[in-house]
Amino acid sequence: MAKPYVAPGLPGPVVIERDGTRISGLMTWGVPNAGKPVTNVRNLDSPFWQGMLDRPHHRCLVPSTEFEEWSAKPDPATGKKRAHWFSIPSRPVFAFAGIWRKVEDVPHFAFLTTVANALVAPIHPKAMPVILDEADYDRWLTADWPEAARLVAPYPSQLMAVA
Repeated sequence: MAKPYVAPGLPGPVVIERDGTRISGLMTWGVPNAGKPVTNVRNLDSPFWQGMLDRPHHRCLVPSTEFEEWSAKPDPATGKKRAHWFSIPSRPVFAFAGIWRKVEDVPHFAFLTTVANALVAPIHPKAMPVILDEADYDRWLTADWPEAARLVAPYPSQLMAVA
């Protein structure tokens, strides 16, 4: 059964903070870079991302109920890769650490990734989204970059489920 989801190039929900107030809205998933939308922020030292990461007003929360990763290898029985959905059973809605900027007056967002935890790695060894603990939302949205950068870590695999 197909699940509703946000796909690159389409609008997705984000939360930003302005003057101590959180504001939710929609932005296009994928920050244009050399004509191509980039959906995931992997190289945090890249000058392309650094300007957004250094400025708290360019950080956002990306709400999610689950995320999808495709198996690294095709299923031997079908010859096709399989979609796997990751969730946090104790948190029906959680948030990824994201960044955003306007390009030609259109706001675009991407979310940060980090090394995969023990649950995600067998399916997608390269990376996983940076999932923030609720207690860290304010810090992500307002702290200086060295403080916010400490939040870039794999979410505990024992708190997650995969289907």
